[in-house]
Amino acid sequence: MMRTTILFGGLNRERLVSVASAQALSAALPQADLWYWAPGGQVHEADPAALAAHQRPFEVDFPATGKAIGLIEAALDRAAAEGRVLVLSMHGGAAENGELAALCEARGVPFTGSGAAASRLAFDKAATKAAAALVGVTSPGSVSIEAAAEGLAKYGRLVAKPMAEGSSYGLIFVNAEADLATLAEVAKRETYLVEPFIAGAEATCGVLERDGELIALPPVEIRPADGAFDYASKYLAAATQEICPATFGAEINAALQAGALKAHRAVGASGYSRSDFIVTDQGVVFLEINTLPGLTKASLYPKALAAAGISFIDFLNGQIALAAARAA
Repeated sequence: MMRTTILFGGLNRERLVSVASAQALSAALPQADLWYWAPGGQVHEADPAALAAHQRPFEVDFPATGKAIGLIEAALDRAAAEGRVLVLSMHGGAAENGELAALCEARGVPFTGSGAAASRLAFDKAATKAAAALVGVTSPGSVSIEAAAEGLAKYGRLVAKPMAEGSSYGLIFVNAEADLATLAEVAKRETYLVEPFIAGAEATCGVLERDGELIALPPVEIRPADGAFDYASKYLAAATQEICPATFGAEINAALQAGALKAHRAVGASGYSRSDFIVTDQGVVFLEINTLPGLTKASLYPKALAAAGISFIDFLNGQIALAAARAA
């Protein structure tokens, strides 16, 4: 029998969301061990009671008070030696760009979510758009940073997002010339993807690998508190509405589900994923895919599972079994 271990935290900005996901996972899997990858780089054992009692996880870092295991490589060596299966309560950074998956695969450590190759591809928003286009999924066009001024003049509004970040971190709306200076400044520090702003309703659709087949979950319709579904709107704003099943109508919901399945297959994702879309007057436009979507109590994927009549614990047990089978 493999030992289930929830790995959470990480070194990137999404570690806060990761801690909130771990709270939900630990509540559902009370027998699982907890390993916290702290911002300093060390992995620590963590106490379920301390995790459950941690307040404001989206704003305050979880304290690393448990026994230190070592750096992530040492922790994974121990996981391999002790026959552990890792439930990845991780988002963004090394967890979602394929680095962590590659370290696990090299050691034969089973882990939930997509493999290294799929994670690498899905984390690069431009590469994902190209892969999705090959299977007929419509995405917004792209505008180079150098041509942002021309793009603004042509389209009226642009949206810019970090090429390799999630949870809507770093989202910039370019509505006027003043915003071009902001974009140019942040683009010096990290790579940005710039697209024409697509007007429409925001939606997301989960995909689940279950009993050897892929199923699309009921789509979620998002009505942000202030018009922009950024980090604050996602996790801190009470007024944001997330409606599942979405109210778009059967044809649009079916198009969202078909697009999510195509995107999942296009990047080679496994286990589960969640794709984001804009619903326009002309149809459904694909934005990006998340290979480790949030599993917090406020997250969209658990809402879709519930709407599909799938319990959170059944989902988790299925993912753990899938991880063990894939590693074997």
